[in-house]
Amino acid sequence: MSKADYYELLGVSKDVDEKALKSAFRKAAMQYHPDRNPGDAEAEKKFKEIGEAYEVLKDPEKRA
Repeated sequence: MSKADYYELLGVSKDVDEKALKSAFRKAAMQYHPDRNPGDAEAEKKFKEIGEAYEVLKDPEKRA
């Protein structure tokens, strides 16, 4: 998955600040959380992708 996909996945622009990034992550994580979508494999996959995207984008070195 490319960095552009990470931004798109979280619905943020490339110049997003840390606070807005965290907010977008939390909103998306709640939407696709396995507890809110029991038995939905697609939602679980999306939830994991969102977590991966946030891990990369929150780290200034990985983001650069």
